[in-house]
Amino acid sequence: MSFLKVKDLQVEFRVDKKMIKPIEGVSFQMQKGEVLGMVGETGSGKSLTAHAIVGLSTLAGGVIGGSIKFEGQDLLSLSEKEMQSIRGAQIAFIPQNPMTSLDPVYRVGDQIIEALRQHVKISKREAKLQVIEVMARLNIPNPERVFHQYPHQLSGGLKQRIVIAIGVCTNPKLLVADEPTTALDVTVQAQIIRLFKEMTVERGISLFLITHDLGVIAQVCDKVAVMYAGNMVEFGSIEALFKNPRHPYTKALLDCIPTIGMAKGSLSAIYGSVPSSGVYPSGCRYHPRCPYADEQCRKTMPPLLEVEVENWVACYKYYGKK
Repeated sequence: MSFLKVKDLQVEFRVDKKMIKPIEGVSFQMQKGEVLGMVGETGSGKSLTAHAIVGLSTLAGGVIGGSIKFEGQDLLSLSEKEMQSIRGAQIAFIPQNPMTSLDPVYRVGDQIIEALRQHVKISKREAKLQVIEVMARLNIPNPERVFHQYPHQLSGGLKQRIVIAIGVCTNPKLLVADEPTTALDVTVQAQIIRLFKEMTVERGISLFLITHDLGVIAQVCDKVAVMYAGNMVEFGSIEALFKNPRHPYTKALLDCIPTIGMAKGSLSAIYGSVPSSGVYPSGCRYHPRCPYADEQCRKTMPPLLEVEVENWVACYKYYGKK
């Protein structure tokens, strides 16, 4: 049994009396202890997928279809009250921007304690000791001093560690991190990446990591899902994706990564931009930007099929024309 299994996920929102479907037919699974990365350009649906898993899409008015099974339990069948007992305790969420996700009028230690006591019956004194211990394990310098500080007194890297502390203080089974290194400089990014590695190995936490950075994916993840315009176009192991990318979009993303010694002006770029939800093209949604697209690609959406053991792709180029 898969630890997390998402099947035919669809997310709809009503906009100006019209229903739009920014996420459609997304399927993937991950095993316990695995690190799964989801990558794609801005607007590809990565964050919406993460929000659906932790039950935040419905709170924003979204209508979710398909199934999301966590340890065999379908999360979409639960009431909001039942979901609240899982969100934060068994499935923790790290939001995209640490600069805005902390309350500026409360000390950071109190914010972590609030998250802990929401799910664990513990006294405030015991909670404080436990929180300081968690902060120390996350390599927060002088945790007792930082505990009493306000968010504006902390650097971006420390704020991110506090947000991670809020997520892991309940010792969740699954951590969903939505672009946790985006707002940080390169050296701090490296520290946070190292921290995620340590958590997954030492604490056995499974990690679902949303990012647009393939470099982060390569360093941390076991498997990767590639998203484009609300669809999953490729899914598989890190080794398969980097050595033999099958979908033209995956290959284009890899070609955009700069390398040491490359000639000036030789960096690739992907023509065009990700279409907005509600105006997706017919057929394969990548076909307006794809150099291999033909009439079938323009008319019919290619299914996501297994082309190698545990490696899936949605492209007619790799499993023949019909």
